[in-house]
Amino acid sequence: MEDILAGLRALMASHSPPLDALVVPSEDYHQSEYVSARDKRREFVSGFTGSAGLALITMNEARLWTDGRYFLQAKQELSHQWMLMRMGEDPAVDIWMADNLPEDAAIGIDPWCISIDTAKKWELAFVLKGQKLVQTPTNLVDEVWKNRPPVEINPVNIHPLKFSGRSVADKLKDLREKLIREKACGIIITALDEVAWLYNIRGSDVSYCPVVHAYAIVTSNSAFFYVDKRKVSSEVNLHLEKNGIEVREYSAVSSDVSLLASHQLKRGKSELIGNGTTEAEENNYDLIWADPGSCCYALYTKLDSGKVFLQQSPLALAKALKNPAELEGLKKAHIRDGAAVVQYLVWLDKQVQEIYGASGYFLDGEGVKKKKHSETEKLTEVTASDKLESFRASKEHFRGLSFPTISSVGPNAAIIHYSPHAETCAEFNPDSIYLFDSGAQYLDGTTDITRTVHFGKPSAHEKACYTAVLKGHIALGNAQFPNGTNGHALDILARVPLWKYGLDYRHGPHLISFRPHARNVPLQASMTVTDEPGYYEDGNFGIRLENVLIVNEADTKYNFGDKGYLSFEHITWAPYQGKLIDFDLLTREDLSWLNAYHSKCRDILAPYLDESEKAWLKKATEPVSV
Repeated sequence: MEDILAGLRALMASHSPPLDALVVPSEDYHQSEYVSARDKRREFVSGFTGSAGLALITMNEARLWTDGRYFLQAKQELSHQWMLMRMGEDPAVDIWMADNLPEDAAIGIDPWCISIDTAKKWELAFVLKGQKLVQTPTNLVDEVWKNRPPVEINPVNIHPLKFSGRSVADKLKDLREKLIREKACGIIITALDEVAWLYNIRGSDVSYCPVVHAYAIVTSNSAFFYVDKRKVSSEVNLHLEKNGIEVREYSAVSSDVSLLASHQLKRGKSELIGNGTTEAEENNYDLIWADPGSCCYALYTKLDSGKVFLQQSPLALAKALKNPAELEGLKKAHIRDGAAVVQYLVWLDKQVQEIYGASGYFLDGEGVKKKKHSETEKLTEVTASDKLESFRASKEHFRGLSFPTISSVGPNAAIIHYSPHAETCAEFNPDSIYLFDSGAQYLDGTTDITRTVHFGKPSAHEKACYTAVLKGHIALGNAQFPNGTNGHALDILARVPLWKYGLDYRHGPHLISFRPHARNVPLQASMTVTDEPGYYEDGNFGIRLENVLIVNEADTKYNFGDKGYLSFEHITWAPYQGKLIDFDLLTREDLSWLNAYHSKCRDILAPYLDESEKAWLKKATEPVSV
């Protein structure tokens, strides 16, 4: 690590102008939170493996900023050379740089890894001190990264219409109408999930995310797909061609954005566009749409800043509003996934009893160790999560996990985004809480579920904390609210039961939104959100419960202000452990909801389970008298 910092500082000193600081963000060229192995530059320089954070290197300091999900993890992973800066508690990185770097300081950035929003915000913070952002011609981290993982050539796949629910032609037509409405002649699309959604394609360029490293540019009469052409088969080429999309090399996006700015970006050849329609007339507007949150500063600098329409991409909302085929697919995927989770719990319950002599999922007793088990018998966080993956892998349309499984025993469960590794992970301890947060990518939908269980005798404190989390989970899931409400406004519902004890947690739930920065976007019918309150006690245990919800129109007795009301529908199916619930703390309404949810779990999952699994689930979901 010292060699890496020394190497970077040497490059900073020899840069023209010499750099007083170098920013190393987590994001790739598309501002993705989750990036491929070769784009994990911030992890390489700092040793911190969390998905979110930013490293700042000066000539004599190295600091890492991250959010509350990762405070504990960063503290464990950072070496003595690094100082942890806690977002929300310590000064923000731009404020810190403005206050602590010399006047006229030069701050180095790779403009491909910084969004327009971020660059503009920083420039504003620096203006009083005469400090400036300096765009480095290459990424300095890449120059010191000797064994940087190579580029992978993973094939682009077509996402079938039966799963996408909307054709590419339909999506392009809708997008072009929005361009005209905003008087824009074209749009630059850089977010990987938006490119994949618009062109109905999928890939595997980023672990756990079915995306392709690609850009798109769409104008009133043309569409372009910028990708490493080695990834594109003749079948995919035909799919794109039929929809009037021209495939160009990934690196060509830079020069093409310059051409777009001067109205010189043309198709390679004039041809029919999908459904046999001729090319649309080019509109005469000169605004170019770029999402300031996801478009990189490098592309923005090629545009005339007076002619850029800086607004969230229209695809973010279009993608978030699920169509009937997508909703149906999501529900089916969650049912199969719920069956896998139940099968896992049945297996786990049996293992902890056989190997450790634990009282198990149902009985409330101390774990009594049997004869000393062999190394091959022992259960670890990783061997357990591998088994969960195998249950999922047996399900129809499975394509892989949707994120690295969080399989955490005892104190590790207090690390919000804990990631176990075979060499260092903990052995199972039936006398400790076990939290698992996991999900899968299926062709028809993505899943995400968290459950917390105990196979021994939970303490009164653990039960009180679990019950408070459950009450918040139920309260948020049962919310009814007027149109125009954003998810952030509902966040308090999940916290109130914890606040009664003076407890809280440092994450979402998901800002209850479809985008991390979509705090001000109102929830709408057919969006999906997650309901995931938790509580984490450093060094002891962690608790989280998470379901995916669909936003639906609500049928309320009244309709104040003619706004219309919305409610949530749970589509995640797996039981909550009765042994961890203090039923005296639940209201009549809480109990009614719990019984109704458990009854649905039994009915919905039964067709996917064998007789012994059904019997286990029946026991796990027995109604509690109200």
